[in-house]
Amino acid sequence: MIFLAELGDKTQLATMVLASKYGWKTAFTGAILGLAAVNLLGAILGDKLGEMVPIEIVHKFAGALFIVFGALMILGKI
Repeated sequence: MIFLAELGDKTQLATMVLASKYGWKTAFTGAILGLAAVNLLGAILGDKLGEMVPIEIVHKFAGALFIVFGALMILGKI
């Protein structure tokens, strides 16, 4: 189901293109390392943010961003 839901995602399409050029093992390894790097960066930044800003403010800001992005998606701006 996840494969079908994500079919057409930019990252998946890029991985498909790279697999056609470099082989599935190389593309898969690169995709895994890229995803791990992005998640590691997010975890480190989130940890530092949590030390600097009260969690209530982080939650309110994140909620506001979800609302803004949702409205932009409904309006077709994203």
